[in-house]
Amino acid sequence: MGRAFEFRKERKFKRWDKMSKVFTRLGKEIVMAVKAGGPDANTNTKLRTVIQNAKGAQMPKDRIEAAIKRASNKDEKDYEEVVYEGYGPFGIAIIVETSTDNTNRTVANIRSYFTKAGGALGTSGSVSFMFDRKAVFRFAKANYDLEELELELIDYGLTEIAENEGEIFAYTEFEDFGTMQKALEDRGIEVISADFQRFPTTLTELTEEQEEIINKLIDRLEEDDDVNQVFTNMA
Repeated sequence: MGRAFEFRKERKFKRWDKMSKVFTRLGKEIVMAVKAGGPDANTNTKLRTVIQNAKGAQMPKDRIEAAIKRASNKDEKDYEEVVYEGYGPFGIAIIVETSTDNTNRTVANIRSYFTKAGGALGTSGSVSFMFDRKAVFRFAKANYDLEELELELIDYGLTEIAENEGEIFAYTEFEDFGTMQKALEDRGIEVISADFQRFPTTLTELTEEQEEIINKLIDRLEEDDDVNQVFTNMA
């Protein structure tokens, strides 16, 4: 799981960097977090997590503060988190996570991307059963001993821990996110990013040509301003 997540994360951030949209998407997450729990990161856990992710993505402090201030304005748009599921070409299962202020626009766009690629948008639950949703925490290795840290964190929901290029990835079940977040905070571990990922329980092998077609569909989806993350069961 670890290597797959790291590769997918690296690939996604390369896209986001190229499109120069990562700050805009993080700004939307800040707005949603503030509207849900208020502008104080000390009492709003979700906001604290988003700010932490924004800093990890090197979002300027003034942009973070501006997003929080903007979210406190009653006239600021409300965003809704909506998940779309479907099948791409070659039977590849695809989940698309979005945040939108216009669901009609978003679903029309998502359906269009699927259809033009030769796939089909499905109903809720049509492919989500094929994925496990996990919380993933990323932080610098520093002087932590991986085995000792694993023993410390296993009581807080840790299911897997991995190291890659000087960073540690800690995985928990979806419902253990808050428990693990507090455990890391209590230990003074500065988390670079913390989010939820969906991992396929089975993978589908494709040829290089088929992979290219699926990747083009993923690119189209991720270029949409409303789309946050895209997950597939492509090997």
